[in-house]
Amino acid sequence: MAERLFTGIAASAGLASGQVLRPARAAGREMAETRGGSGAEALWAAIVAAGNELAELLGRLDGDEAEIVAMQMAFLEDDELARPAFEAIAAGRPAAAAWAAAMDAEIAVYQASDDEYFRARAVDFQDMRDRVLAALTGSGGGPLVVPDDTILLAAELRPSEFLAASWGKGAGIALTQGSPTSHVAMLARGRGLPMVVALDAEVLDLQGAALLDGAAGVLVSEPDEARLAAARDRLANEASGRAEAAAMAARPAVSRNGVRVAVQATIADPAELDRLDPAHFDGIGLVRTELFLDSPARLRDEEGQLAAYRRILAWAGGRPVTVRTLDAGGDKPIAGYTVAHEANPFLGMRGIRLSLRHPDIFRVQLRALARAAADGPLKVMLPMVTLPGELAEARAMFDSEIAALAAAGAAHGRPALGIMVEVPAVAITPERFDADFFSIGSNDLVQYTCAVSREEAAAARLGSAADPSVLALIARVAAHGRLSGREVGLCGDAGGDPLLVPALLAAGLRSLSVQPELAGAVKAAIAGLDLATDT
Repeated sequence: MAERLFTGIAASAGLASGQVLRPARAAGREMAETRGGSGAEALWAAIVAAGNELAELLGRLDGDEAEIVAMQMAFLEDDELARPAFEAIAAGRPAAAAWAAAMDAEIAVYQASDDEYFRARAVDFQDMRDRVLAALTGSGGGPLVVPDDTILLAAELRPSEFLAASWGKGAGIALTQGSPTSHVAMLARGRGLPMVVALDAEVLDLQGAALLDGAAGVLVSEPDEARLAAARDRLANEASGRAEAAAMAARPAVSRNGVRVAVQATIADPAELDRLDPAHFDGIGLVRTELFLDSPARLRDEEGQLAAYRRILAWAGGRPVTVRTLDAGGDKPIAGYTVAHEANPFLGMRGIRLSLRHPDIFRVQLRALARAAADGPLKVMLPMVTLPGELAEARAMFDSEIAALAAAGAAHGRPALGIMVEVPAVAITPERFDADFFSIGSNDLVQYTCAVSREEAAAARLGSAADPSVLALIARVAAHGRLSGREVGLCGDAGGDPLLVPALLAAGLRSLSVQPELAGAVKAAIAGLDLATDT
């Protein structure tokens, strides 16, 4: 057969070549609605069972993968989500039909959003809907198995399906639905799986060999030998680049002319450290505490928090550790803590705004951090700071908790207190903020500077950390750091992109916090640069 080219949207870079696979799906939703239990008790039991399944899955994950599962768990634990279903059951509707209708209404709200990020979240609610329906009926199927050198063809892929699947070497994903901002796309990028979305539905009828180019957003069926040869050459080059990055990971980050750059790790859970070598990093530049303090019980558990921070400091072995206080809100809800149904969550109650709104919970975290600081070089960083008064209020709370610990004779330290630079109001006038250090959150700084949702794929070209306006703000903060003698680093996604590293370092940065698996590639990029020595 002659080759055919199908164009979709790039979701995860990379090449996959091999046979296509159409997965067998579990029993359909219609069966679930007709076979599901009839009462409120049955629905409660199914929700609990679904939550337990997610908890079991969460225990095997870390980083962004754990964050996605934790988000679904938080929504399932929110009584408000299930309230319409229980009201329908009380009116005489079967449990499965009531749950499906309630979730469909929620899904419709997300699908109707003007923001692509929130439209992409609809699939997470579909995932939760179907997981509970499967628990009601016992109709769930086994996990996907995608063999080596196989391209999975499907209309859509749910986050839990992806996470439970067995992915062979050289596998790829081709979907007729989906979005590059979906959680599945994020997961594919994290695993290095090529992925293309929004392909024509005709691809679902394909059989035989295919070539998937995740960077170009194309699927080629029955590729000819010339195309396959070019793909093999590209795969070899990519493999060589990965080998170089792996070798660089164990070395210090030093430019061609001898300038040292700190490359630190970004983590979302202490469990991630089990697979990391501390010698590969200059410390931890960001601990995203909201991803493991994901419930009201954990937020109030001072001893549990203290144990987590001590574990991280022990791993670091005297290297600096920067812990960000709770950055909940926006796309990171915590049931019973964050504000539900905000008109614009990314401009609403997030980060330090929520912490100051819940001082009792904030003080628990501050006490645990001060106690942990007795064990090593710990720094504390406040997210989403907009006004100097927020920093002053947080510092006053921190000082009072430290004084109370001292009065009680409890072991403690006084960590440096810094702020994230995510809001242009801070980047334009950093001199107004009496922070001990600054860390630039490039994701939000781009979003707020360029007025483009960081999750809006259609407008992605309008906003980038390489934009001169963003680089000018970064340079402004770096210059303030040099003049005031205060450390300035970057902990957003831009720091892990080797193509952006030269511009970031030219702007004056000398400290980057990156996802651990990207450290080698970043160090390789730094090794090829000549950097100014007067920053």
